[in-house]
Amino acid sequence: MLTTVTGSPSHARAALPFVRALEGTDHEVVVACPPDLASVFDDAPARVEPVLTPMSEAAARFVPQIEALGPDPDPAAVVARVFGGEHLVDEVRALRSACGPVDLVLRDGGEFAGLLYAEELGVPHLPAPSGAAHVLDPAHLGPLLDERRTALGLPRPTSDSLTPYGRLDCMPPSFSFAPDWLPEPFAFRQDDEVDRGGRLPEWVAALPDGRPLVLASLGTALPMMQNSGRTPPGGPPADPAAGLRALVTAANAVDAEIVVATGGLECDVEPAPHVHLERWVPQPLLLQVTDALVTHGGYNTVREAVRHGVPMVAFPQFGDQFASAGRIESLGLGRQVDGDSLAEGLTAVLADAVVRGRARAAQRAMLALPAIDADWPAVVDRRWSRDG
Repeated sequence: MLTTVTGSPSHARAALPFVRALEGTDHEVVVACPPDLASVFDDAPARVEPVLTPMSEAAARFVPQIEALGPDPDPAAVVARVFGGEHLVDEVRALRSACGPVDLVLRDGGEFAGLLYAEELGVPHLPAPSGAAHVLDPAHLGPLLDERRTALGLPRPTSDSLTPYGRLDCMPPSFSFAPDWLPEPFAFRQDDEVDRGGRLPEWVAALPDGRPLVLASLGTALPMMQNSGRTPPGGPPADPAAGLRALVTAANAVDAEIVVATGGLECDVEPAPHVHLERWVPQPLLLQVTDALVTHGGYNTVREAVRHGVPMVAFPQFGDQFASAGRIESLGLGRQVDGDSLAEGLTAVLADAVVRGRARAAQRAMLALPAIDADWPAVVDRRWSRDG
């Protein structure tokens, strides 16, 4: 199996449990990823080939392409241009050299060099759980992929589906975030210990009793975009630190203990005594004991919140995060807010018994799904055919 991953560390962690689940089987696994994501797979039973383009370098290529779409472009066209760009041709050639023949491709949902390489080899391909896949409309992405197929000498497929062999998800179908164009998934429950051997910091254990505990995070992609000096793909040309500034300002006004994972972003707002700024926290562990989550709406974080029954306040920043935030609200799992309504929204969610009940219902549905370790190897072993 070839696993192809791009983007931020959360994308790599979405694929990691599927790679680990093949340990002890007869399957050999190769992971192709950017060099800055290779360490995510350090303890995985896989050969890692760091041959794909890092997000920080890719951003330099994406921004001119987005600007070429003109003023006020369709967000769906922007996202398609980012993920379906000319870089895929070079990356398919890199996969040929580094990986050789494979029998199955498991790809990050926003990574399409793996899809094209699978088509070239005539083997099945499946997307891992991904928020990007929820906003990559085939109507926008299909023509771009056809251009890449022409450059690689590949025929066009008979169907415009991006998932002719199905897809993977770690969300209960009854609480699906997927659009209508995606098929029903091979559904598994979210792994609650992707980062093995973690523990909570002692200062978290020492937080005062009797007060709500909130985790707030803007994810890993924004800090990476700030380091590149580039605009987040699919989003407005905003200062990536602005979201953190608004988050800490709102947290200062809410009566709760609030742990803010900054991802290394600098914050020019002085936190109140009940607001704790940390570069990184063991998120799945902390979610087990939190009363609410303020999230950018990254799909990996959303799945982890559902896994632990945590109500959400969605504060999206760019790309597919806005679609996920709207779905959080429509499913009754929390509220979508902006910087001005963040404090009010968090206070309301902490007091909302209906939202807590919906979050618990989603958690029960999640826990009724099969474990990746138990059922994924059987999916890999099945006899594959397109559209069936």
